[in-house]
Amino acid sequence: MTLKKCNDTSLKCLSNETLVISLYEIHIDDKLHFVEEPMEIMDREVKQLKHSRIPIIKVRWNSRRGPKFTWEREDQFKKKYPDLFTNRVSSSNATS
Repeated sequence: MTLKKCNDTSLKCLSNETLVISLYEIHIDDKLHFVEEPMEIMDREVKQLKHSRIPIIKVRWNSRRGPKFTWEREDQFKKKYPDLFTNRVSSSNATS
């Protein structure tokens, strides 16, 4: 959001429509801070190291500044956000 001074006594608010987030996607904690949460799993890969393989996932987050994507370890992410994986499994079973 940009504030533009119109005259000596008022400010005009100019919004950036590319950064619009639905009110239903916004989560505020008890101290009124915006809480980023994962929205969906976008992609999967397996990273091959010398002696191990690490499954990773690309996650889309709801963010104050618009869409945000990060790569996360699947095993750690599944422990913290199991609901993202149950939704994915049920939707893939429905299409099969």
